[in-house]
Amino acid sequence: MDRKNGTAVLPAGVDFSYPAGETLFVHLRGSWKIGAGAPSPEAVARQIREHPEVRSVRFDSAGLQSWDSSLPAFISGVREKAGAQGVGTILEGLPQGAVRLLNIAAESKQLERLAGAEAKMSLVAAIGSRTAGIAGFTVEMVRFIGEASLAFMNLFRGRARFRRSELGLLIYECGVQALPIVSLISILVGLILGFVGTIELEKFGAQIFIADLVGISMAREMGAMMTAIIMMGRTGAAFATQLGTMVTNEELDALKTLGLSPMEFLVMPRMLALVLMVPLLCVYADIMGIAGGALVGVTVAGIPYAQYYNESVTALTVTEFAIGIVKSMVYAVLIGLSGCFYGIHADRSAMAVGYAATRAVVTGIVLIVVADGIFAVVTSILDI
Repeated sequence: MDRKNGTAVLPAGVDFSYPAGETLFVHLRGSWKIGAGAPSPEAVARQIREHPEVRSVRFDSAGLQSWDSSLPAFISGVREKAGAQGVGTILEGLPQGAVRLLNIAAESKQLERLAGAEAKMSLVAAIGSRTAGIAGFTVEMVRFIGEASLAFMNLFRGRARFRRSELGLLIYECGVQALPIVSLISILVGLILGFVGTIELEKFGAQIFIADLVGISMAREMGAMMTAIIMMGRTGAAFATQLGTMVTNEELDALKTLGLSPMEFLVMPRMLALVLMVPLLCVYADIMGIAGGALVGVTVAGIPYAQYYNESVTALTVTEFAIGIVKSMVYAVLIGLSGCFYGIHADRSAMAVGYAATRAVVTGIVLIVVADGIFAVVTSILDI
């Protein structure tokens, strides 16, 4: 007996009927529990074999008292066996929770089949598939960049529709909340540069140039680079996860239904927050890295503090800091593009959200390194 309502708990079972001729109705009844002897999908497959006119299978859960994962497992088995005989399966009569579990399982199996098919490809087919994938990715990325550019144009015109309060929150998350990790990494990088400089420059009695090494390295390269990598792993992945989850929960579809552009409402504020905060974090990282190098230079190399300070001021110019700041702005755009692009284009499953975050981080870091190489070539040509 069911203690809550006093009704008898019936064992799991199925009944069959053919009210529509070509449709097999599977009537679910009783309480479906793991280990309680749930029916086998073979019973449905037997009915399909005995009635060749059947073209679809429907379910009726009116007599279903309770269920757990044994019910989706049964339905999944019925779908496989019915599909093998060319019969479709309609899930309309099932509980919504069971339908969601079945959809997630179907997406997971589809990913496994795609992975297996890719593993069995010949070399030529694999190259062709990869080339087509790169071409499709390039087209989607160009379209995404164009839509983002239009969103920023609407922002400058005062026509962009987004929540100002959310922009303030994003600025706080991208800026203030990133200070501890940026401080830690920047100081450690400055310490490492200081120790390397101490070991090498002591051989020539030129310890004073530790200040030049640390200052120029942090201002031109390491400050912007380390800040960008930190923000890519921290904020870019977060953006990809947030937007991917919104795709899974159909929140982006809801925005489009309301007449709001996801690019203006979600992507543009995130990219704007990064463009505003990453250059400031870069300057902060430069200062913290120089301070870390000064700590080594003063305590380990024995350079007087005033002398180290004067050498740093002499070596560093506005141009050095400007190069780093310009790099950080470009890196900020790349972080925003990578994180938001993969988040917006994520598939509708929890596994796909994880893939989106991973791809965003990997792609963003690769783009940052490539951009840094381009900057190195350009600054060398321009002799700055």
